[in-house]
Amino acid sequence: MKLFYRFLTKYWRLFIITLILTLILIIPIKIKIASHQAPQPQAFFVLGGEPKREEVTAEIARWFPNLDVWLSSVPNVVETKKIFKTAGINSTRLRIDQRAVDTVTNFTTLVNDFQKSKIQHLYLITNDYHMPRAKAIGTLVLGSRGIVFTPVSVPSNQPQESNFRIIRDMLRSVLWIFTAQTLGK
Repeated sequence: MKLFYRFLTKYWRLFIITLILTLILIIPIKIKIASHQAPQPQAFFVLGGEPKREEVTAEIARWFPNLDVWLSSVPNVVETKKIFKTAGINSTRLRIDQRAVDTVTNFTTLVNDFQKSKIQHLYLITNDYHMPRAKAIGTLVLGSRGIVFTPVSVPSNQPQESNFRIIRDMLRSVLWIFTAQTLGK
């Protein structure tokens, strides 16, 4: 044990960098395995924020009656249920979770639930301007747990989010992988 502590104090930076790189490089392998085991999406995952995302999901979900719809932090639960009811989607298919406070926590609060439900492949639904950041976070958070996603972009008139926001949230996602903490926005 003493030898390990001596090694750690002398080479701690190299050790930490190697550990991080090893774990990050495992993600693509886990994604490839999940893609092979579940080539088709098994559920919908909608990032809350805009009712248009829910409307588009409700329309698509009509074509996939066996897939549950997971919604993370929707703006108005009553309106969300109404949108799906109007589209003919049974409320038993809806899994509404209000724990998330931002895009990173949209993923981190539900990834364990996806695993418990044995979901390995999701349709990821969000707006087109938000999709690059959602894909970056999803690749890290979901990928670290062996879950792959198929992105479905909802059209909008907004400009794409900044690279700063994408990189910031990627770093928060890596932090979550190692510590289970996301350090709010």
